[in-house]
This record gives sequence, C-alpha cells and structure tokens, in this order.
Amino acid sequence: MATIRHGLLQRPLSIRGASSRACHVTTGFGPWRTFSFSSRRQIFKLFNDLPSRTLCEYHKSSPRDLLFLKWPSPLRNVLLVKKDGNPAATDALITFARHVKSAYPSTSVLLEPVGAHGIQESLGFPVHSSHVSSFFPQKVDMTVCFGGDGTILHAASLFAASASVPPVLPFSMGTLGFLGEWRFEEYKRAFRESYMSGAGAGDRAQILDSPGSEPQRSEGTAWPSAFGRSMGRKRGAKVLLRRRLRVEMCESGSQGGDGHATAPPEGAVHAMNEVIIHRGKSPHLAVIDVFIGGRFLTEVVADGIIISTPTGSTAYSLSSGGSIVHPLVPSILLTPVCPRSLSFRPLVLPASAQVTLRLSEKHRAEEVDVSIDGRKLEEGMSLGMSVRVSGERLRDDNGAWLGGVPCIVRGDFRSKSPDDDSWVGGLNGLLKFNYPFGEEG
Repeated sequence: MATIRHGLLQRPLSIRGASSRACHVTTGFGPWRTFSFSSRRQIFKLFNDLPSRTLCEYHKSSPRDLLFLKWPSPLRNVLLVKKDGNPAATDALITFARHVKSAYPSTSVLLEPVGAHGIQESLGFPVHSSHVSSFFPQKVDMTVCFGGDGTILHAASLFAASASVPPVLPFSMGTLGFLGEWRFEEYKRAFRESYMSGAGAGDRAQILDSPGSEPQRSEGTAWPSAFGRSMGRKRGAKVLLRRRLRVEMCESGSQGGDGHATAPPEGAVHAMNEVIIHRGKSPHLAVIDVFIGGRFLTEVVADGIIISTPTGSTAYSLSSGGSIVHPLVPSILLTPVCPRSLSFRPLVLPASAQVTLRLSEKHRAEEVDVSIDGRKLEEGMSLGMSVRVSGERLRDDNGAWLGGVPCIVRGDFRSKSPDDDSWVGGLNGLLKFNYPFGEEG
C-alpha cells in the first residue's frame, strides 16, 4: 500500500487479541480503540468479508454535458458518511440505513469507525467498518453523504490516493449545502434512481406501479423489483463529474521548477477543492516561485497562494478575490492570498497546465504550511522543496471515464432542457450572486 510521508494516508491497523471477545485496534495516530463483539450477535463485520467494488459506467447525456450513471450489476456496498456533531444528520443516516437494508437486503452498509458503535446500536443489524483507508477504494460501490459541503469533501478525501472515486449521493443537511442538491425527504427516490440507474425493464423482476408499494425483497445478484417505471438502459441518474487536482510534494528541482517526487506516482494525492500554500504562524510574507509548464511565471510575495479546481472556486479562492468558474469548465485557478503587489490578479489556466510552486531562497522563515482541502499537512514545504499540481486525468486509454468525483445531481432524468442547471440556482439562492443592497432574502 502506498504511503505519503506527509500523513495523508492512514497507517495500516494492527490487531491484537483477535480471538478474544474484545478486538483492540490501533492506527498509529492515537490511543487504543476497543471494538467489542457479542457472542449472540456480531456488532461489526470486517471489510474483508465484502465483495469487491462494482465499477459503474458513465455515458454522455444529450444535450447537456452531464453524464448518466449505469450499473453493470446491482451495487452491493454503500458507505454512509455524516456530519460530525449533527443529531439531524445522525437520525437521517439511521433512517436511510434501515430503508436500504429493508428494501435492498443484499446491500451492505458501511460506516466510518468514528461514531460507528453508537449508530450500530440504533440500527439493530450488523454493519461493516474499518480503520484501513485502503479498503474504501477496493470495496465501496457508492458513498452517501448527510451534511454540508465539508462532509462531501471529507468523503472525497477517503479516496484521495485513488484514481477512481465511486459515485457520491449528497443530501444537503449542512450550513450552506452548495454542493449537495438532494433534500433528505427525497431519500427513497434518490437512492432508487441511483440504484436502478441504467437498468432496463428486462434486467429486473416485475415493476410495481403503485407509488405506495414497497420494493420486493430479492437476494443474490438479480435486480430487485422497485416501484416506479424503469429508467431504461439509455437513461439514468444524472452525474456531475467534478474535477480534482493531482498533488505531489517534490524535493529540490531544476531551474524549470521540475523536481523528483518524494513518493512514487501512485503515491500522489488528489484535491477536490484546492491546494493552499500559506505563511502560517510566520510574521513574514511567503515568497514562492511559480512555474507553469516548467517556465518561470512570477515570484509571489503574499500571505499565500491557492491552486483551485472549478468546484473550489466558490470556496477560499472566492473569498480571496478569485473568479467563479462553472464546475464543467476544464480549468485550474491560481489565486493569491493578500499579495503585496496590487497588480497581482487571479489567473484561470487550462486543466492541462502543470503548476509548480517552489519556496524561494528569499523566504525568511524555515517553511510554509501546505493544506489540501482544508487539512494541513503534518510537515510544511521547506526551502528547496516544491509542490507540483496538475489536472486529474479523467479518461483512460480506452476513453472510459475514470477520474473526478462523480456527484449524483437532483433533477428529472427525462428533462432535455439545457437550462436545467442547479449550479445557477445555487449561485442565486445560496451565494446571493449580485444581490441588491437593501432587499430581504
């Protein structure tokens, strides 16, 4: 398993006393955690017992640039992620998990280890949980989020070291909810459309047309019957593929700004929102050399600099004066944070650009802080080091969709209106774009 020396990936767990009634687990980052097992009922199941991940397919939907989701076979492993310290999100997760297990009994429920014990006691049936981060890309078919934008970022971070992220079904239950479109009241419809996406009527049992009817239980790999009409093989749940950044920490580079990475290529991590270089606690401004495609661009003298995705353009980059960019625009944003020069303006670069940030010899402190999607790395970037950022590869050699964070968006899959864009509604309704002064919201 690839590891990164800046601590982005968790260390493998170690287990002692596996044959006893208490299984003690440590991740190398803190005190021992104890997971108890009952002789009558197993509380947590191991990830090793789960089948391997079902890889879905994405196809172009006309006339828009969104994709639609197609499962080659029924998904089996669903990871549920909630906002911490939010009782409403916890209750929603429990309600959703019970529905999935009742209506789709062949589907397994996966939880993060933090808070899993309390949730499992409320569920009344065994769930799967693990501290080993490498298991998530291998086992998870789909991730369901209950929270705000930070919850979606956290869910995406579980696959930061993976080239492929499973579909994300987000329910907006946070402070802003710009990235999450679904209301929790729609959870049955949302999961049914995601589960059956791309399945033809001949792929499953008889369809129940009564809206009040419950799905019939079906074990094995066959598609279960579900109320409502079949979406068809050429139609499915709409997916917005949000681009990520590929990030590598490098040792001292050449004049062109290219250095050798401290981790192998498979050890690179991905950012859904942004990469931030900041002076941190130092009273001195950061001095950073910026290279584009190996050519020197400028010397940044500022509090910091942000390399952002279009998704992250409405986050820290926007607060620092950056442009708002539609998530379907293939681009990378370079935004300074409080620059000394008033003529330093934000830049929008093509997604194919190779951006290298190197700490200048003129910098007066020992290092600068490096954060990826709001999480500061344990070690910063010191003199002679650089951060290499590039756009993620979205397709493989055969043209199949591979990268990005596929978010299942809300809407009528039968709609052919090119104006059906929830991003525009989010700008107006949530961010109050160009909102006049003196008017109530």
